[in-house]
Amino acid sequence: MRMAAAAGIEVPVHGLLPGLDASWIYFIKRYDREGRTGKVHVEDFAQLSALTRETKYNSSLERVAQLVDTFCTFPAIEKPKLAKRLLFCFLTGNEDMHLKNFSLWLREGVVSLSPAYDLLNTTLVLEKAKEESALPLNGKKKNLTRKLWMDYFCGEPLKLNHQHMSSILEDLEKAIPTFKALIQRSFLSEPRKVDYWEMMKTRCARLGLKV
Repeated sequence: MRMAAAAGIEVPVHGLLPGLDASWIYFIKRYDREGRTGKVHVEDFAQLSALTRETKYNSSLERVAQLVDTFCTFPAIEKPKLAKRLLFCFLTGNEDMHLKNFSLWLREGVVSLSPAYDLLNTTLVLEKAKEESALPLNGKKKNLTRKLWMDYFCGEPLKLNHQHMSSILEDLEKAIPTFKALIQRSFLSEPRKVDYWEMMKTRCARLGLKV
């Protein structure tokens, strides 16, 4: 989540607090609440697709792009945000971005992407992960390339121009030193820190980002 914020991705207030038993407790502020009783209208992409928790993987990244186009008030503003989130998840080994990990919210009459949530490196946890994306991109879930991400996904389903694409890659590249510093400051074991950084360097190389 800290990495996402460093890349310019909107995330809720979050952090770690020490528990009475000396363990660390992760907290995140609910963005779908206002005050003690107010509620914000939020719907995840499984709901928008008439799917359930059991069928949340039965979709594609093209469908995710289509939902943004269909339901957002200003799709041209939200689609670059979606592209950055997905590329960030690719770089950080988050292979579990299913439909329930994307949401839209309604504020002041405007429907837009909600703050990002449930961002974590699942590749480290699974160790022998066989996929790089929970949802297929052009029918593929692994061996995702810069051409597939930028030329195909950003260029076709999202219809982003070269200026948008360059800006997204530039933001991610600028954040890489912060990513590395956060990995080093984390509670991961030393071998896991090495694994995380090596994975990220490999993914950066595939996107043509300098580390």
